[in-house]
Amino acid sequence: MPFVSRYDSPLGRILLAADGEGLTGLWFEGQKYYAAGLEAEHEERETPILRSAKAWLDAYFAGIVPKTEVPLHPSGTAFQLAVWSALREIPRGQTVTYGSLAEALTRQRGTPASPRAVGSAVGHNPISILIPCHRVLGAGGRLTGYAGGTEKKAALLKLEGAWQDSFR
Repeated sequence: MPFVSRYDSPLGRILLAADGEGLTGLWFEGQKYYAAGLEAEHEERETPILRSAKAWLDAYFAGIVPKTEVPLHPSGTAFQLAVWSALREIPRGQTVTYGSLAEALTRQRGTPASPRAVGSAVGHNPISILIPCHRVLGAGGRLTGYAGGTEKKAALLKLEGAWQDSFR
């Protein structure tokens, strides 16, 4: 049975979900795909994984690079898992485009990955912030495609020092 807890961030309330292996979800309340994949039967309870995620978020929102790793356990297709793994390789303070991410995945996997397919997988990322989908931009630095809203995406990029005035 999954466990859930809530976290009040500077950008709004967040729902966290975890199972016995790791964090399975992190969604801003009201975002697109909110609680997608969360089982109807779940229990609101603090667990070590959820406490770890909250400590990580406390450090992150304080502008500190979190020193601890939170175990993650996202559920998705093989392609989605590959995209989400690639997102975790984008360093804090840096951004990539959907196109460059698709090119990197094509080289890595040996099969074509279109920017549109990558964008769909990025948009369905169930563990926002810790799997940093906010670091992906559209062509030419367009601030597109964040399920929590582009204002939150901009705020996260500013917090990480990745914001550029050329983003639009």
